[in-house]
Amino acid sequence: MFATCLCEESRRQPCHLYPRVYRIWLLIYYLGVDEVSRSKVRNAGFPLSRTEWLFIAGSLVLSVLAGILTLFRANSILIFVISGGALALFAALVGQATDQLSTRLGPGATGVLQSALGNLPELFVGIFALRAGLITVVQSALVGSILGNSLLVLGLAFLVGGLRNGTQRFASDTPRMIANLTLLSVAALIIPTISSKLHIPAAGHEDVLSIASAVILLVVFIASIPVSLQGGPTMVQKGEAASPPSWPFWFAVVVLVGAGVGSAFVSDWFVSALTPAITVLHISPAFTGLVIVALAGNAVEHVVGIQFAARNQSDLAISVILNSSLQVALGLIPVLVIFSFFIGGVHLTLVLAPLLVVALALSAILSTVIIYDGESTWLEGLALIGLYGIIAVSFWWG
Repeated sequence: MFATCLCEESRRQPCHLYPRVYRIWLLIYYLGVDEVSRSKVRNAGFPLSRTEWLFIAGSLVLSVLAGILTLFRANSILIFVISGGALALFAALVGQATDQLSTRLGPGATGVLQSALGNLPELFVGIFALRAGLITVVQSALVGSILGNSLLVLGLAFLVGGLRNGTQRFASDTPRMIANLTLLSVAALIIPTISSKLHIPAAGHEDVLSIASAVILLVVFIASIPVSLQGGPTMVQKGEAASPPSWPFWFAVVVLVGAGVGSAFVSDWFVSALTPAITVLHISPAFTGLVIVALAGNAVEHVVGIQFAARNQSDLAISVILNSSLQVALGLIPVLVIFSFFIGGVHLTLVLAPLLVVALALSAILSTVIIYDGESTWLEGLALIGLYGIIAVSFWWG
């Protein structure tokens, strides 16, 4: 009331007697003390929160800066860091725009849309990296995305949620289904490597075997779409956290398209700076893909799952985290395998380094076993984080 009265009085007569107090009040007022006025401004045509404005502005600024630095051939490490930050913000914008469309499209259709568009930055990075011949980086980044979700992020969610809320219990039906599909997908991904290393008759046909595995995985993905449209167990369940959309429909579509287009340009600059940055920093391509590239594309999305666990919404946290791994294994990897035979550059096969195969199998098995009892503790989370750390360190030298 005092703020409103003071505001009305200041319109009639400027406060000449107390200029310093007046300036301080104006600062407080515009920082958001008057929530009623902020909501009126929001409803009057500014549908974004301050955080959402920061995400959009940050992605624009970082992408333009990365483009300028690339044009003038600036320091490769600087371009690498800035473009990586822009990719993380674009990934967050894709997720926010998809969430805004959820109440209009329905939860099932939103789940399908998220599966199709949620990994756009990683898809573009993979395409440009394959055209540049960086197959080790691409393979490591794809495996790193699965490891990051199944070990690091799931472990952080268990750790934070356990320390704040004690032992957390969740309905295990949906996580079990997602974990089982991820386990089956990972099994299909490692069979070409096993075939190559055991020197069976299929050993000389890695390209054909990889394409066949990719096509079968995509068929499974397509078969899961009707289940998702009906609100089945393969979709990310966000019903508890759903809120009325604050963005107009057209604006959500514009943000979604803009983030996709921006990701394409920034991914090209990111990959261009990748090789010089690896050389200057003296890190291996395998470690770069497994840790840096994999985490850069999902950094903000990872935070969402951990926040759900901290709020004791463990069902949502586990569904979001495990579904991210499923999207990579069942959708992103097969698409990149098939695209690699048409875009030029090296062909992406599913013949991986032996240590990548072991790490992939361990992460899928452990995440499945841990969620099967329907509860989690902070110690289980710490163990998952420890295993991720050991795997990451083992790839430091290549």
